[in-house]
Amino acid sequence: MSDPLIRRRDEIEYETVDAADGLEKGVLVSDDHGAPHFAIRRFVLEPGAAVPKHTNDVEHEQYVLEGEYTVGIGDEEYAVEAGDSLLIPAGTVHWYRNEGDDPGAFICAVPNGDDEIELLE
Repeated sequence: MSDPLIRRRDEIEYETVDAADGLEKGVLVSDDHGAPHFAIRRFVLEPGAAVPKHTNDVEHEQYVLEGEYTVGIGDEEYAVEAGDSLLIPAGTVHWYRNEGDDPGAFICAVPNGDDEIELLE
């Protein structure tokens, strides 16, 4: 059984994501913090940033916190904004592009374990 946990915003460390310039990730809660099943992470996509086409071994559930940006999922493009939710099934090709003037930010929940990314470009 896990212990309850509160992590304050000043405890979250953000790091750049190697797969894309202008994308930062902060791990909010994961197995490292005692979460038995899922990890939640916060991503920030800076203006002008793009994440290339890729796949992941695990599903992604996302919730857009702020900004507006484009997400490609499979062969479709979607304009998303704060309050929108996404499901990206495991193995699905997807990408991101922020052509706006403001950062985009989203929460991403994934199962614990290896989240292997495969770049396609």
